[in-house]
Amino acid sequence: MPNYSKTPDAIAALSSEEYFVTQHSGTERPGSGKLLSNKKPGLYVDIVSGEPLFASSDKYDSGCGWPSFTKPVEPAYVTEIQDQTMGMARTEVRSTHGDSHLGHVFPDGPADRGGLRYCINSASLRFVHRDTMTAEGYAEYIDQVEDVT
Repeated sequence: MPNYSKTPDAIAALSSEEYFVTQHSGTERPGSGKLLSNKKPGLYVDIVSGEPLFASSDKYDSGCGWPSFTKPVEPAYVTEIQDQTMGMARTEVRSTHGDSHLGHVFPDGPADRGGLRYCINSASLRFVHRDTMTAEGYAEYIDQVEDVT
């Protein structure tokens, strides 16, 4: 099993927005994320630890202004924590080993795909294209990513 962890080098490589989002539970402006409109086949991983988080085949346009997914690719790499900030009860989503703030999960996703909407900040993710997944150590997740068309 790969060793996913938060390292000083990974933290130092983050942009100011990536640092704010992942290390201080920040939120990028809606509609501004670099991965919001990405429709390429591949895997979304934690920008800090490299943990595999979401497959492109589970991404959908929810209209909320952030990338949305129906489920994690590997549930063990996603931690859900009750969040009482902002005057509301929500469920925060963090990467398990990197402890990066990713976003929140809501029960208003597509009913036919489990009913969940993982609303995730682009700034917390790195996209790995299907063509490079094997070379980057993510071959075991290729079957969860749609074929290149």
